[in-house]
Amino acid sequence: MASDDRWLERLRLELAWFTGQAMLRSRGAGAILRFRYVRPRRRGFQPLREHEITPQFLDRAIRALKRWNYDFLGMDEVCRRAVMLPEKRRFVALTFDGAGKDLITYAYPVLARHAVPFTIYVPTAFPDGVGEAWWIGLEQVIARESRIDLMMGDQEQRFTVADKAGKQALFSHLESWLRSAPPADLSAAIADLCTRYRIDLAALSREASMDWEDLARLAGDPLVTIGSATVNYPMLANMKDAAALREMTMGKAVAEAAFQCEIRHFAYPFGDRASFRRNHVVMAEQAGFASAASTIPGIVEAEGRTNLRALPRISWDGRVRSLRMLRVLVSGAAFAPVRPTGSATSQT
Repeated sequence: MASDDRWLERLRLELAWFTGQAMLRSRGAGAILRFRYVRPRRRGFQPLREHEITPQFLDRAIRALKRWNYDFLGMDEVCRRAVMLPEKRRFVALTFDGAGKDLITYAYPVLARHAVPFTIYVPTAFPDGVGEAWWIGLEQVIARESRIDLMMGDQEQRFTVADKAGKQALFSHLESWLRSAPPADLSAAIADLCTRYRIDLAALSREASMDWEDLARLAGDPLVTIGSATVNYPMLANMKDAAALREMTMGKAVAEAAFQCEIRHFAYPFGDRASFRRNHVVMAEQAGFASAASTIPGIVEAEGRTNLRALPRISWDGRVRSLRMLRVLVSGAAFAPVRPTGSATSQT
């Protein structure tokens, strides 16, 4: 069903292109694009393939956006455009979640060559070498094993997977279950799973993440904006309010101490509707962030019609390489108009 929905959505976007909606119905001030991994195409089991793009696609996308006369903005300028009267040219902002090593290895050379601004949202436990990229551990176990035992709550569960489709289904099932768990339960469950199957999660997490030296190099580039994504990258919706606010404020404080500058922009970990609530939008303001980005799809409206602390972003599906679809998405033609229900600082 999910596969069918994906192809129906692709067909709808392609039809929008051919009917001219991308050019005739462009609306909003601009769009924020969100990427997670930028790396060469890999073989084998890849359950997170939708979150990966290649450096070559990133290059093609930037070239296309330049041809379409989009202004490339950092998040400070996005915030300014969002509360001003509409400008003649629309904007696009490039954002990257997770501070993965692939960003500086594969994405940064492309971004620097094009001299375009971009924003990185950093969960500070990961450059410290203590963050747990549990999704990588889960991927490694399922890729390697055909029979998997683990504790789900207080019960031992056993799964047998014989093919790639079965592995993908199991990954989706277990990822969903882990994401629904409180942080302590998630950490205990993934630690148990990785111990059973001799996966060194700490080493995998360190290998996949930039360190402070990498980030300092990027922070020295005036085109790079460093943002925060908490300390440990938890699902805020699964935490008590005091713990969630502490994650947000501590992530900001650690990054400010590391880079000796104000950290003004935030991204909710995972960022979908299940991962944070209305009260976390209020917390983002309390923590002193000028903006907070979600992964809820949409475009940024002008004149304060988009809440700066619940910014929509377009997460590009790496399984798709159609620039036509990209043009339709950034045009705003694919998204329903947003009714103005409050100011940029108060609307939720």
